[in-house]
Amino acid sequence: MTPNPALGVLFHWIGGGSSASFYVPYKRIRLWSWEVFWLAGGLFSWLIAPWLMAGLRTPDLLGVLAATPHATLVWCWFWGAMWGFGGLTFGLTMRYLGLSLGMAVALALTTVIGTLGPPIFHGTIGDIASKTSGQLTLAGIAITLIGIIVVARAGQAKAREIGDGESENGEFNVTRGLLIAVFSGVMSGCFAWGLDAGQPIRDLALRAGTDPLSQGLPVLCVVLAGGLTTNALWCAALIARNRSLPQFFGGTNDPAVPRAPLLRNWLLSALGGTLWYGQFFFYTMGESQMGRFGFSSWTLHMASIILFSTLWGFALGEWSRASRRTRRQVWAGIGLLMAATVVIGGGNMLAQT
Repeated sequence: MTPNPALGVLFHWIGGGSSASFYVPYKRIRLWSWEVFWLAGGLFSWLIAPWLMAGLRTPDLLGVLAATPHATLVWCWFWGAMWGFGGLTFGLTMRYLGLSLGMAVALALTTVIGTLGPPIFHGTIGDIASKTSGQLTLAGIAITLIGIIVVARAGQAKAREIGDGESENGEFNVTRGLLIAVFSGVMSGCFAWGLDAGQPIRDLALRAGTDPLSQGLPVLCVVLAGGLTTNALWCAALIARNRSLPQFFGGTNDPAVPRAPLLRNWLLSALGGTLWYGQFFFYTMGESQMGRFGFSSWTLHMASIILFSTLWGFALGEWSRASRRTRRQVWAGIGLLMAATVVIGGGNMLAQT
């Protein structure tokens, strides 16, 4: 298959839009604790949707995974579990550093670790940086980091102007916040390492007759199993502490609290969880089209998520009370992120010539 970076960028944009949209259904869930709807949606994100789509798109999925070296399966699962820790601590970063600094540190680290980690590990970063196509791709990564910072600062300005409490809180602690932000950023970038470790699974999937666009789907089954492990253990601990298990079945511990709309909540969880999985469904397709510089897919992924999350914020009226200057600033950040995807795509296209 001849790589098509322009198509790859489009797939990454679709995946970013899916990721940015997944929490919208969750906001409509009623009378469920966070740990209940997070785990309910996660069952679709990390278990049901990955195995269903991989099974539909991969001939002999179980045979492919059975033939995979044991070490490959362990590393994919391990990096997925580490990524789970990053997601669980991301909220603490905002808590101790505020929106602007927290997002800038955590997301920038996630972008750098997830993007540059694999080529540095494989010893190919020097070869990449020596070519014009590689230099253009690396420039796009730098533009993405600048865009992240601009959007984060605009978010802080918005919070300050409308008084939503996101930028100022009594728990601001630079030392603790930076330590957590570094941990969260590094761990969140581990997902890209899990995908990188899954190359033997892709090779086996292709040999089994899998469409090249879908070669990464079996890898997701293993990496997301690691993420499910971490999140399920954390949610189980919260469920035990808060005694919220009956909510899964429409029950309640307090007779004064009305019962949750069970069918509605499960359907919304299924929708949100499937949308969340959609980001990586399209990510693997996009990555398959990026050619020699497939490592840049992680930057495209992060840029697309931030881009579409911000656009959702405008659609939901979150920026309507912000000043014109702040809105201009966030649009400047969006412009930088869009420009970065074009630059990275151009670098990848140049590498194919």
